[in-house]
Amino acid sequence: MNYLSVEQISKSYGELSLFSDISFGINAGQKVGFVAKNGTGKTSLLNILSGKDSPDSGTVVFRKNLKVAFLAQEPDLDPKLTVEETIFSADNEILKIIERYEKAILNPEDQDEYQKAFDAMDAHSAWDFETLYKQILFKLNLDELDKKVSKLSGGQKKRLALANALLRQPDLLIMDEPTNHLDLEMIEWLENFFAKENITLFMVTHDRYFLERVCNEIVELDNGQLYTYKGNYSYYLEKRDARIENEATETGKAKQLFKKELEWMRRQPKARTTKSKSRIEDFHEIKVRAGKRRADHEVQLELNMERLGTKTVELHGVSKSFGDHTLFERFDYNFLRGERVGIIGKNGTGKSTFLNIITGSLKPDTGKVVIGETVHFGYYTQRGIKVKEGVKVIDVIREFGDYIPLKKGRQISAQQLLERFLFDRKKQYDYVEKLSGGELKRLYLCTVLIKNPNFLILDEPTNDLDIVTLNVLENFLLDFPGCIIIVSHDRYFMDKIVDHLFVFKGNGSIEDFPGNYSDYRTYTESEAVKPEVTVASEAKKKNNWKDGSTGVKLSYNEQKEYQKLEKEIAGLEKEKEALQAKFATENWEGEEIDKQSQKFQSLVDAIEEKTERWFELSAKMES
Repeated sequence: MNYLSVEQISKSYGELSLFSDISFGINAGQKVGFVAKNGTGKTSLLNILSGKDSPDSGTVVFRKNLKVAFLAQEPDLDPKLTVEETIFSADNEILKIIERYEKAILNPEDQDEYQKAFDAMDAHSAWDFETLYKQILFKLNLDELDKKVSKLSGGQKKRLALANALLRQPDLLIMDEPTNHLDLEMIEWLENFFAKENITLFMVTHDRYFLERVCNEIVELDNGQLYTYKGNYSYYLEKRDARIENEATETGKAKQLFKKELEWMRRQPKARTTKSKSRIEDFHEIKVRAGKRRADHEVQLELNMERLGTKTVELHGVSKSFGDHTLFERFDYNFLRGERVGIIGKNGTGKSTFLNIITGSLKPDTGKVVIGETVHFGYYTQRGIKVKEGVKVIDVIREFGDYIPLKKGRQISAQQLLERFLFDRKKQYDYVEKLSGGELKRLYLCTVLIKNPNFLILDEPTNDLDIVTLNVLENFLLDFPGCIIIVSHDRYFMDKIVDHLFVFKGNGSIEDFPGNYSDYRTYTESEAVKPEVTVASEAKKKNNWKDGSTGVKLSYNEQKEYQKLEKEIAGLEKEKEALQAKFATENWEGEEIDKQSQKFQSLVDAIEEKTERWFELSAKMES
């Protein structure tokens, strides 16, 4: 069943043509990953599909009555709404029923309204969806339901927009970089969610493991042309390499034919027959094919960096807390020359704080950081680059110098450096405000590397970078002879670069794990873990709640109460767990701690009260 047809659309901005006359379709059940370089039109295409922009020519046709949800890279949310109000504003009838039920629970004195809300939950089979709803909020760490959107961080807004899109239960979900601002556990949960759910996807993402494990089709936009590969990311790489090799062979043949035809054109007689005119037309076509070349560039910088001494960076008894929240305590470590360390952990466990302490922009509460005399940091932060409007790309680099020293006495100009990082000469004289998000990150990376560091610290360097640039960066880092510390949620990138991990556990401790991320996941999965309560198991429990009944049956109202208590206790337990987790991650002051402690105690009391009543009804049922 066809959901979407894109027919011969084109898009240009001034003299820049992003794509021309491209066509493709999306059918039910497809999970499509869209791959292209930064600045070639990925976000523009998604904006056209979402209706935020229109093509210069061509049409986009959605199936009638198709429910579509869009996840933008920068979510457009109403800042005046709370998290809960934003979720319940989604276009989903069952969410409205759950909202009514949630309100009825808060007003137990209105028994008529509660009974109507309860019956509506039954009539629409909303219990399972309520479990899914709470699971999504819990997994995406959206537990402050009464917090205004205006008070949320960029990452929280992205997670809220993702939750909203999932809870709409669309037929077709279109996403732009869905894994940005998600920690590793969230990304793996989302992978499993998409694997289980019967949902059609079209997404742009740089996360190659995500493409590998979620997608069953890859569509690549390359040099203005679309190429479709029916398979996952590994299949795409294999077939893409074969296509490029074949194109190179065909281009070689075309060049040989071009030489032959050029000789003929030079010696042809003045009298032109119909056949020769046709051959002349063919000649011009061959000339175009022969002149076709790939615009791929690879970074091959041999930086002549200052050699690291025996002392690089030493941490002695370093601790850091914010209020009662301890990030890490009495941490000791000596970095060796050439070390490659990856840092992982949930959001809020202190990863960026740790980097800021190493680089001296933040002081530890206790302990000290000793920096070797030969250490020259290159620090790539999440804040990115801040450039004034009206500044050209080339001028940004020239602020740091016109040349960079390379090995064997060679040097590279600022222009050559930008070319190696995929900025052609024309692009170098564009104004910075015209660059895409990924191009800005690429430019920022150049400003870090041009300083010729010997100790690189990269905080989420892969966000907004296309796969081509990621491969370029990976190749550079594999050849980099200095020390590297990387914080990243890109598992493929981490696996390729790092030798061992600092695992921020969230309880004040940092574990040094001897291996990359995949090694760590294999290790943790081998340990016994508590099975997660799934929607299916909740449904089974709901359908079979009477199975153990061997004696007196409960009255109708008591059956309803029994069923209601099961759901409420499960919900309260999840709310309690979420609040417990927040005590370990939030930087609350004294009054807020008291307030949250009282809330926690209220939850404990409510769970005890409802559990006691549940046992009463259970005992009556079994008597």
